[in-house]
Amino acid sequence: MARVVIVYHSGRGHTEALAKAALEGAESVPGVTAACIPAAEAMKRIAELDAADAMIFGCPTYMGSGSSEFKKFMEATSRLWSELRWKDKLAAGFTNSGSQSGDKLVTLIQLAVFAAQHGMLWVSLGLLPGNNASTASIEDLNRLGSFLGAMGQSNVDQGSDVAPPPADRATARHLGARVAALALRFAR
Repeated sequence: MARVVIVYHSGRGHTEALAKAALEGAESVPGVTAACIPAAEAMKRIAELDAADAMIFGCPTYMGSGSSEFKKFMEATSRLWSELRWKDKLAAGFTNSGSQSGDKLVTLIQLAVFAAQHGMLWVSLGLLPGNNASTASIEDLNRLGSFLGAMGQSNVDQGSDVAPPPADRATARHLGARVAALALRFAR
């Protein structure tokens, strides 16, 4: 058995849609249990984080980096950091923004550095870029071409019932399943 926890912040529901997709992916792996925890509640549920074999971090990209709400969670973990309580746990990340690029890579780097500071082992997306050839499609997994984690793009005039699009949700689902499968291997 292995346990995956997804800690996320979502401003308008778009990033939560990716969190739920990652949860579906993690839960699709036999022998894995998973849960989503909003970042605002995470420090109240620290026992769940400590018990996890893997954590997936997610937040929107606002003004070129991760959201301040997620940053509050990151900073609240400084006592845990000083104890290296999450050392050798697996970690991964995802983000969402309104633009195709929207500086999402900066947010994924921020999440990866946060995990590294805790001594965690970062899990990449493990997919080649999609939608980068004349025969490709916006329906491809990893259509935004990320390696470090899952990226989503949500049109700013659409609600979370429509955006991010199915391909981005499927990419987050892939990330959740990848992390869960590796967590199961590491938990042995």
